[in-house]
Amino acid sequence: MKLKQDSLPFKKSENDRIDIFIDGAARGNPGESGIGVLIKEESGGAREVKKYLGTRTNNQAEYTALITALESAHGHKNQEIRIFTDSLLLANQMNGIWKVKHPEIKELYTKAKSLIEGFRRVTIRHIPREENREADRLANLAIDEYL
Repeated sequence: MKLKQDSLPFKKSENDRIDIFIDGAARGNPGESGIGVLIKEESGGAREVKKYLGTRTNNQAEYTALITALESAHGHKNQEIRIFTDSLLLANQMNGIWKVKHPEIKELYTKAKSLIEGFRRVTIRHIPREENREADRLANLAIDEYL
């Protein structure tokens, strides 16, 4: 599997909140997939991550985006992390509103929950797709660049 990742300089600041926008894309379900992660600090620093995943379902890609975001933010464990996603399924499962039933998703869910435990505070919020355009662009770009 070929992985692609882009990043911009990212300044750590102990007082800022980190906003992370995530998206997973799959062309077909399952199909060619990728993730996009946009990490923004209140101070203006930003970092972009995009990765091609190979053949995955959309939900697997969404959870992989979350896991990648949490791993990418490991240097900010003492800050408030706000994660925004246009996946209602991911947001509601991670917030305990919906149960996780699918075995492959359950494995990704468990990994994400264990990563969250390492942070001071993490919130996950569902947003409309229109507010998540940049993460969507990155996820689709990861697929386009691979193919």
